[in-house]
Amino acid sequence: MSLTGRHILLALVASALIALGFANLTAGGPDPWLTLGRIGAGLITPDFSDYTLLANAALLTVAFAFCGVAFGATFGLLLAPFYRLRRVRLPCITIRALHEIFWALLLLNVTGLSPLTGVLAIGLPYTGIFAKVFSEYLDEAEAQAEAALPHAHSTLIRLLWVRLPACLPQIGTYTLYRLECGLRSSAVLGFIGLPTLGFHLESFFKQAHYSQAAAALFIFMALILPLRRWVRWRLVPVFIAVSIWLLSRVPYPPMGQGAALQFLNDLIPAPLRTGADWGKWLDKVLIDQALPGAIDTLTLSQLALAGATLMAAIAFPMIVPRVATRIGAAIGHGVLVIFRSTPEYMLAFVLLQILGPSMLPAILALALHNGAIIAHLLGRHAQDLTSRPDAPRGLTFWGWELFPRLTANFWALCLYRWEIILRESAIMGLLGIGTLGFYVQTNLQQLRVDRALILLAVTVLLTLLIDTLSRTLRRHMQEGRDLRIEKTRAIDDASAAPTPQGVCR
Repeated sequence: MSLTGRHILLALVASALIALGFANLTAGGPDPWLTLGRIGAGLITPDFSDYTLLANAALLTVAFAFCGVAFGATFGLLLAPFYRLRRVRLPCITIRALHEIFWALLLLNVTGLSPLTGVLAIGLPYTGIFAKVFSEYLDEAEAQAEAALPHAHSTLIRLLWVRLPACLPQIGTYTLYRLECGLRSSAVLGFIGLPTLGFHLESFFKQAHYSQAAAALFIFMALILPLRRWVRWRLVPVFIAVSIWLLSRVPYPPMGQGAALQFLNDLIPAPLRTGADWGKWLDKVLIDQALPGAIDTLTLSQLALAGATLMAAIAFPMIVPRVATRIGAAIGHGVLVIFRSTPEYMLAFVLLQILGPSMLPAILALALHNGAIIAHLLGRHAQDLTSRPDAPRGLTFWGWELFPRLTANFWALCLYRWEIILRESAIMGLLGIGTLGFYVQTNLQQLRVDRALILLAVTVLLTLLIDTLSRTLRRHMQEGRDLRIEKTRAIDDASAAPTPQGVCR
């Protein structure tokens, strides 16, 4: 059966209404307007006086990103030719299903607060992502390889001399986009103790030093917004070498002897190690933690998806000159760039200081970040559409011509973001919300690694379930059967509009 946008809309509204019944949306901040005013004052008067501290944090943020992305891209490229093999594909799917913060929390038990923790936390999930995307590039180049070389040549020769060279432009563009994601991940890893900008942003906010927090935020934006202007491929080897040198100079507390063996031992379920009762252990992990954590994760993700969908539908005309005028489109583009460039975890943390502990800050953060991404892509694609000379302008053009023509793409992009929103919802537990991340962090703090492993497995299963459902729905959508989302998304710069397939992870 073919699905239409109306079917998806009804399902989304129904799931959001059900989720509302489980959501805690009570804002508990002592005086949100007072806090918002102080944060606003800090944004107007940023304090760069401790420039040495901020500069060092900025350099380390870039260093973690470059090393992590280089790790992921290298091993992803090595695995890409074999991705069709189940024994390669399944591990790649598993490692990319866990968010970078979860990887960091696990690695802290083995490598401590060392630079290796940050590099691996970014590099491991990115390896799975790169392997999948690069394999799709290579598959599309297979036809060119068959036409260029006779079958007598080996697969390795066709790979090295035809398929890989044909993919290099796409590989380069996608890797540059992934570096932008790496910068966001690097900043967020500061919230668990690594010395990036996120670490100082959290410290400044908790001490109510909002001017200093604004300075850290502005420096991060100054790094990520003009990324495509200061990253040059001929300088990438230099960037990586300098990054390795910087990370090698970072002091960190040493781990005790046998930490790795102890971690591996703790992975074994307690009933097998200590003879504890299986029933009580499973009841504690699955009923008391996994079940409420999964419910809150799904609740948060569905409400955030609904919010992102609503925002995208309203906001994407903001960057279409025929709807918003040229000046309005320029302003709208700037607003969307800020929201899509700000890490959702960082945005949720800031909103948490204003609104207090509830699901509301996380819902707003996820909706704003993901909605801005969808709106940006749709707006870029809308500018490529050919319209009649006598086509209307303003909201009439949006409602009667633009949106109807982009409906299939709109819903495909929203469904694609669904799985990503779920992953991000899980880590919001580290901010005190009762999602799976809350219970994972609690168990790791108590050195109950076996319980944390089960909860992470539940997170992976939920992610794979949503991803499978999303792919199935997209496949059955009218006009959307051939959409290849992740593969062709290498975030477009100001001079390049995305294809109908493009999307940002």
